[in-house]
Amino acid sequence: MIVIGLTGSIAMGKTETARMFARLGIPVCDSDTIVRTLYETGGAAVEPIRSAFPDAVVDGRVDRARLATALAADPREFETLEAIVHPLVRHEQERFLDRCRKERAKLVVLDSPLLFETGRDRDVDFTVVVSAPPEIQKTRALERPGMTGEKFTRLLARQMPDEEKRARADFVVDSSRGLDHAFALVRDIMATLTADSESSHA
Repeated sequence: MIVIGLTGSIAMGKTETARMFARLGIPVCDSDTIVRTLYETGGAAVEPIRSAFPDAVVDGRVDRARLATALAADPREFETLEAIVHPLVRHEQERFLDRCRKERAKLVVLDSPLLFETGRDRDVDFTVVVSAPPEIQKTRALERPGMTGEKFTRLLARQMPDEEKRARADFVVDSSRGLDHAFALVRDIMATLTADSESSHA
């Protein structure tokens, strides 16, 4: 089974690219969806976060706005949050991979916004980085509800520079030239990896 690590900085188009892989029948594990589930009532992250950030849990679930406020007040607390969340996300990713192996999937995608930052790239076979020019990235980010220039700058500072990600990637998807162009690139990546897989087993 070939494991593709899909990543990209904020507002680069990673989520849309993940949907393209899914449209082509590739199982996709979305880290953002895992985190949302972990934060909901009964989620495994709720009580550890309550202990570390008491004001961030309301009615039995993590209030992301309150959590963001706590982190903005003391950015050092990002490490505390990551120590809680990252192992839980990794556990769910491993469960996903186990299921896919049992189902004999040939290709799977781990959609992870911090693939390189967390060292998760060492655990996948190929990496795909979704990228766009900085001005397009900023415009997209500021269109998101609740996003400000200050918050965007703060989030960007916690991510590996796009240039470095592209340099480390096996494949790059340029999301600035429209969905059709990006989808064609995704199809090309799949064709390349499928062909490599078949030739290695010939």
